[in-house]
Amino acid sequence: MDTSFSADEHFRRGRAALDCNNHEIAFEHFRAAQRVDPNSPRYRSYYGLCLGIAKRRFDQALELCRSAAREEFYNPELYRNLAQVHLAFGFKAEGIRYLRRGLMIDPDNQSILDDLEQLGVRRRPALGFLPRRHLLNRWIGMFRGHLRPEGQERCEA
Repeated sequence: MDTSFSADEHFRRGRAALDCNNHEIAFEHFRAAQRVDPNSPRYRSYYGLCLGIAKRRFDQALELCRSAAREEFYNPELYRNLAQVHLAFGFKAEGIRYLRRGLMIDPDNQSILDDLEQLGVRRRPALGFLPRRHLLNRWIGMFRGHLRPEGQERCEA
């Protein structure tokens, strides 16, 4: 890895590699950015994300992402990284919980909305005080499913 890059340049290159699903190169760049500036929660979070995805070290990745999210609790992208670590190891419920926490900070965050849509997260039950499988929730849900805005077709799978 070229040590003449600044932490920002390593981070930028790491993001580009991550966007291309090149996790090994992203890992190297994020590790270098973390070494240059170990106090940055953003660098720590992305380094943790790639540590989990590329090197499969769940405990270390989780600790790095959690500490970054605790430090910058107002940054939805750090919650997204934390969610992606959980999802990479099969903890879907925890991943969804952190994605929703990120949405609480920024309700219009498109990358988090895309992640939730890709996961196929269901809507909340119509009557939250009753279980999802309760007859009333099922009836209301079926009724809601048949009400579509005009011009929008119902998908038949």
